[in-house]
Amino acid sequence: MIPPHGAIQPSLTVLDHTAHRAPRVEIRTFSYQMAVTTQSFATLCRRFCGAGLGAGLLVMQAGAAPAAGDLATGAVSGLPVPRFVSLKSDRVNVRSGPNKDQDVRWVYTRAGMPVEITAEFENWRRIRDWEGAEGWVYHSLLSGKRSAVVVPTLKDDLVPLYKSPNTGSAETARLQSGVLGQLKSCNGAWCEFSGKNFDGWIKQDRLWGAYPNEKVE
Repeated sequence: MIPPHGAIQPSLTVLDHTAHRAPRVEIRTFSYQMAVTTQSFATLCRRFCGAGLGAGLLVMQAGAAPAAGDLATGAVSGLPVPRFVSLKSDRVNVRSGPNKDQDVRWVYTRAGMPVEITAEFENWRRIRDWEGAEGWVYHSLLSGKRSAVVVPTLKDDLVPLYKSPNTGSAETARLQSGVLGQLKSCNGAWCEFSGKNFDGWIKQDRLWGAYPNEKVE
């Protein structure tokens, strides 16, 4: 059971969006807040003890991308490992090991959030989230639908969304760190990215949920 005084683990939900004007065009800025889920103190310590540990892990994972020819194949599914998927349910228990007798370390409360499968065991999948936390979930709680989270170079930067996959095209929105959206397609450099009240093209390296140079159809 989850301790009643557990720490918090964020997942993504929409807060609001605001509008501000540039000359001759309206560019909306989208921001998100975090919904909390509970987790144990031991999990919190593993994730955040040590200065800069979490930030270093996130940078490492964002920069690491498997080459197309280097992908291993999952012994259970026959699909590439690692690979990106998304959460199917708005309540997903993450356990310390691949069976239901293992402790629930935390609970995700945002369907559609991207996660990376890093291992398979029978009907269980070990997943990693965009903050670098790992645990085991039952396979039926995952979906092959692709989504992604915006990751600016600097946390407070706004990432532009364009009308077409070209920086010379019109800018249609600016997205803050943590904005969640659906991946409609990626060509290896740009992704067509959509969410509540926004749709357009974003540079692929500004998303967590698609590998560099990966093509998504």
